[in-house]
Amino acid sequence: MYVKTTSRKTKSGTVRYLHLAHNTWDASAGRSVPKLLYGFGREDQLDTDAVRRLVGSLSKLLDPAAALAATAEASTELDFVESRPFGGAYLLDHLWQRLELPRIVASLGTRGRGRPRNVEATERVLFALVANRALAPSSKLAAAEWVNHDVHIDGLDRIDDDACYRSMDWLHQIREKLEQRVFDSAAHLLNLEVDLLFFDTTSTYFELEDADLPVARDEHGLPLPETGDGDGDGGSKGGFRTWGKSKDSRDDLPQIVIGMAVTRDGIPVRVWCWPGNTADSALIRQVKDEMRDWTLSKIVWVADRGFASAANRR
Repeated sequence: MYVKTTSRKTKSGTVRYLHLAHNTWDASAGRSVPKLLYGFGREDQLDTDAVRRLVGSLSKLLDPAAALAATAEASTELDFVESRPFGGAYLLDHLWQRLELPRIVASLGTRGRGRPRNVEATERVLFALVANRALAPSSKLAAAEWVNHDVHIDGLDRIDDDACYRSMDWLHQIREKLEQRVFDSAAHLLNLEVDLLFFDTTSTYFELEDADLPVARDEHGLPLPETGDGDGDGGSKGGFRTWGKSKDSRDDLPQIVIGMAVTRDGIPVRVWCWPGNTADSALIRQVKDEMRDWTLSKIVWVADRGFASAANRR
């Protein structure tokens, strides 16, 4: 279908009329001929409001990008470039702002070794990685492509996987301070009650043929300073991914142990990771000690019987 113009000569001059038409095959003539479907009236007396309503009604049959592209093709003043989703990232960014994460990240980026040259840009990259994890979980390389082509994030035009890895390296350095300050902000914002905490662990396995090489670790599962740790890229330096009792029934694969403490309303307070062969009964003491460092010492802990060793009961 298309808009066809016809003309008629009058005493005052030539008058043009607009019609909605489409071509049909005329077998007797052996050619296509236009068939008028609707008349819009005289061009100089066109009801533009009626045309706008018609275009709007037809546009509802298309997705927003296709509708914009269709109207752009009909205009010599507008070129359609691209369309990106914004709603999910917009909502997450406002939650990010309410938790004061830009301020927290900026305060942690003003000192210490390995601090980024541009803290504001690093904060945007970290937000992009969080948004990717929430909206379209993928690898760091795929996350960069997602930011560059599939979503709009305020303050961030383009990134590459190197920027993602650099931001993650710095995030690991500031992890403990960041966790505490984010909890303080969330506790204030949500008026959290932390007199009762629920704690449990799970395990997650890795599709690897061999476990990481073992290293000497302290009672918290952290590598001793003289041993170093792996980079987490599939090598065998860290001794973190190792054999253990799998809660996924995959004792044949290396694993790590993950623990989480949540409030009575299910709001996460803190997350821990340990080598895959760490027993539940050894974890609760570390968890209580570290939460005491956050001035959360008068707490009732709820955990299953796997944590109820004789030492823990004492």
